[in-house]
Amino acid sequence: MDLQNEIAYKSKLLYESVKELKKTGSEYAKAYTEYRVALAKELVKLKDEGYAITLAGDIARGKPEIAKLKFEEISKEAVYKANQETINVLKLQIKIIENQLGREWSSNEE
Repeated sequence: MDLQNEIAYKSKLLYESVKELKKTGSEYAKAYTEYRVALAKELVKLKDEGYAITLAGDIARGKPEIAKLKFEEISKEAVYKANQETINVLKLQIKIIENQLGREWSSNEE
């Protein structure tokens, strides 16, 4: 693959990754919201049951349904951050290829 085609290919991958970032960012935000809402409800419930609020936090986070939501949040965040890294790598690869292309053009002019 020549350098110009490689730039075009990487640019297409970059565009697709940016679109995916929007999706994964939205999924991460949704998972975060679901976790925080469920945790807040559980904390209020435990406080109403007479638990000290400092203890209620640990109890609530240890409940399987709350822990599962936290797991989902962490998983979605990991995918979102991995997608950000993919974008950064693609931008760097494009820059490297552009520099290489520039060197080839300047060496052909000599």
